[in-house]
Amino acid sequence: MGDLSIPPLAELRKRRSAKWRTFPDDVLPLPVAEMDFPLAEPVARALHEAVDRSDTGYAAPTRDLADAVSAYARRAWDWRIDAGDVRTVADVGIGIVETLRRVVGAGDRVVISPPVYEPFSWWVREVGAHVVEAPLAGGPLGWRLDLDALERAFAGHAAAYVLCNPHNPVGLVHRREDLAALAELADRYGVYVLSDEIHAPLVLPGAEFIPFLSVSDEARRWGFSFLSASKGWNLAGLKAATVITAGPVPKRHVDRLSPHSLYRTGHLGVLATVAAFNHGDQWLADVLDVLDRNRRLLDELLAKLLPGVHYGQPQAGFLAWIDFRALGWGGDPAEHILAAARVALNAGHRYGDAGIGFARLNFGCSPQTLTEAVTRIAAAC
Repeated sequence: MGDLSIPPLAELRKRRSAKWRTFPDDVLPLPVAEMDFPLAEPVARALHEAVDRSDTGYAAPTRDLADAVSAYARRAWDWRIDAGDVRTVADVGIGIVETLRRVVGAGDRVVISPPVYEPFSWWVREVGAHVVEAPLAGGPLGWRLDLDALERAFAGHAAAYVLCNPHNPVGLVHRREDLAALAELADRYGVYVLSDEIHAPLVLPGAEFIPFLSVSDEARRWGFSFLSASKGWNLAGLKAATVITAGPVPKRHVDRLSPHSLYRTGHLGVLATVAAFNHGDQWLADVLDVLDRNRRLLDELLAKLLPGVHYGQPQAGFLAWIDFRALGWGGDPAEHILAAARVALNAGHRYGDAGIGFARLNFGCSPQTLTEAVTRIAAAC
């Protein structure tokens, strides 16, 4: 394993990002989806070289990013992408919102599957559409798409479905057969599927990421994929992502995006993303090794110190979805934990009613920080 030494907390607190400026210094901040690892060396080198040559202008209209995404997808997932079907946008959220503007109208119905990333519902409302919920089936020890609920929602004249693949916050990596069945439903009812695949590079050992557009002709006919290096390589602040299509109708919609979308993308973000996808495999492998050990460490810590708490190890990412309901801390245990333990988590209810009594914890940190956080929470019982 390479050198992934995480700086001590005193050094991390010098960072100026949201994770480190939202809370006082006595709080362990484990909500925001930023990891504590140092930048991958190829990414840091690309950024330093750009600054050294004062290269901080607009993103260039080249195929560099499309070619890097295409090469990475083939190498990582045996997914063959035509670089001509890759469109640059500032981030995944902007890509989804702008695509929704092209495929739904005011008052249309857009389906999501809670518990799911909180901004999904914001994005749907931003374009003037109505949110329809088709919650995941199962629970912390085994989540899955509820295909019956999705069919009912699609049959109710839905225009689009925003899929989280892998699924944040529960860390679910969707099965190929479920994605294929989803694509069949989309084809039957004429529903566009917008697949947020931002966590795809972070699939952990024992699971396999399946790109939605790779599963069938129906998926390619109705689907869009949104992919970025921002979560895998910790580049969220640099603003570069892609929209990928594999069918003529979705591509026509993406071609209608503003011609200025490229220039709203961060030039440094493009440079960093190209470096990550082309040269960041070893760093990512080292990160995945740490995250794999951390998800198991969290399991052990909860079993030992908070045995009433339920947690299923995620299959992807660095986010843990934890059920605190047995402790009697109400609908928002994160509020109690922040006040009593000085540990900041994400409030589960913000991910939908299925998240009442839950909280989301970021374990993309050192084992020492993770251990201290659970120890503090246990002391608050």
